[in-house]
Amino acid sequence: MSTSLSGPEPATQAPGREPVRSGLPRTSRDARNHAPITATGLIVKVVLLGLVAGIAIWAAFPLVEAGMWIGLAILAVTTAGLFYLYLTRRHIPAKYLVPGTLFLIAFQVFPVLYTASTAFTNFGDGHRGSKDDAIVAIQTSSVKQVPGSTEYALSIATKGDPTTGPLVFLVTDPKTGEVSAGDAGGLRKLDAAEVTVSPTGKVTAANGYTILNFGQASGRSPEITNLVVPTPGGALRSNGLSRAYEGKAVRAYDAGCDCVKDSETGKTWTADEATGSFVAADGERLAQGWKVNVGVQNFSRVLTDPDISGPFFGTLVWNFAFAIGSTGLTFLLGMAIALALHSPRMKGTNLYRVLLILPYAMPSFAMLLVWRDMFNSDFGLVNSLFGLHVDWFGEAWSARSAVLLVQLWLGYPYMFLVATGALQAIPRELTEATSVDGASPWQSFKSVTLPLLLVALSPLLIASFAYNFNNINAIWLTTEGGPFAPDNPTNGATDLLITYTYRLAFGAQGAEFGMAATVSIFIFAIVATVSAISFSRTRRQEDVYS
Repeated sequence: MSTSLSGPEPATQAPGREPVRSGLPRTSRDARNHAPITATGLIVKVVLLGLVAGIAIWAAFPLVEAGMWIGLAILAVTTAGLFYLYLTRRHIPAKYLVPGTLFLIAFQVFPVLYTASTAFTNFGDGHRGSKDDAIVAIQTSSVKQVPGSTEYALSIATKGDPTTGPLVFLVTDPKTGEVSAGDAGGLRKLDAAEVTVSPTGKVTAANGYTILNFGQASGRSPEITNLVVPTPGGALRSNGLSRAYEGKAVRAYDAGCDCVKDSETGKTWTADEATGSFVAADGERLAQGWKVNVGVQNFSRVLTDPDISGPFFGTLVWNFAFAIGSTGLTFLLGMAIALALHSPRMKGTNLYRVLLILPYAMPSFAMLLVWRDMFNSDFGLVNSLFGLHVDWFGEAWSARSAVLLVQLWLGYPYMFLVATGALQAIPRELTEATSVDGASPWQSFKSVTLPLLLVALSPLLIASFAYNFNNINAIWLTTEGGPFAPDNPTNGATDLLITYTYRLAFGAQGAEFGMAATVSIFIFAIVATVSAISFSRTRRQEDVYS
């Protein structure tokens, strides 16, 4: 027996077969990594990276001006990472994942984080800016004309549309003849070569500005009256449409006591850093305050303040009833119609299906407005057709019933479509087998058809619940949240949490963005919890019937 000293011999392979190799051949990998770049691809890459660089430079200046160095560092690192990623031929999967991830962060994660941070502040009307902004607003709003106040020739101008653009005062100093432009940010002197002044001192033309004529200025008279231009000696206000005066502030800030004093009444308002307001000894607060962090105060108010917790929990109960009712009723009706048309004995099913999905094909916002008029108590079709005299939107339960009926009409076609698709995926042999075993149609439906339908449609039902929980259009375009109790104009019988939040944030009685953000956090937590529990149960259901 001989022994080979050259190591083990290669394994014998069957004739006509190629040796098995793992992965791609080296030549294929090299070709993939060094594939030629087309001219079109190069141009697209240059344009897109140029846009990235331009956006980064544009965003850098405000960050530098505000001293937000952490944000500037994040911007620089992100931009450098994008250039590295798309200028090399490595990390192919990341080239496709990174854009979606950045959009996710920009349009989903960041708004959620911003909303959460706002919920811990008193941000809202009267508390929008800094303390310095509040002091300027307090002083300028208390400006009054006093004997000896300087008067100026005034022209009303704008840099935008004469009817909607921001207003600017163009004034001429009677002593020096200098022309200045003033707005809420203060006065700025204009170059004499850029303006035309009449013999009376009134500015008739100015580069970059549109002078409003008498009719245009008259139409914006309230805005002109309310415009206050801060000056070193007080503030500039209009006196009619052709004259302005520099008045003196009656209320002034005293840094020594950190308070605002009224020179006419002697009253003092001391700064309260906890609430972001100037408060007098008798509890009176000045309307102008500043934004501060209030911790969990907003969350505590939602849960414990009777004026807020009462409407909140009442709305929450109706919100669940609305979401469950809208989802459940539309599912039951859509499934019932789908079962009827799924029967082999049914004729003309295609025609019926086309007719039944018409509500789903119509724009929902238009149909909501139509239904609102149909439920009108005076000339509505519903009362006229059935001979009723029901004030549908005047009582709480009739308004809620009307809203659910509208939702049923709008939502059942969708459930009909998805149930039809799910039914067609269930093998007929299963139901036929139950018939052979002696089961009744109801027993067959309950034991076989319905469980299989729920396995297929549970994710869609969960999504429908989450959508209806925040369905602001269904309420706002029909009842606007009403009817309202006489003692509570901020919370109506058909309000959902989302419409209640909208009214808090943009209501006529003053915006409370911090409180609205707090309610939004509660909505997010509720929907996320319900969805997580529902998906968990759905997975267990799938395991049972898989």
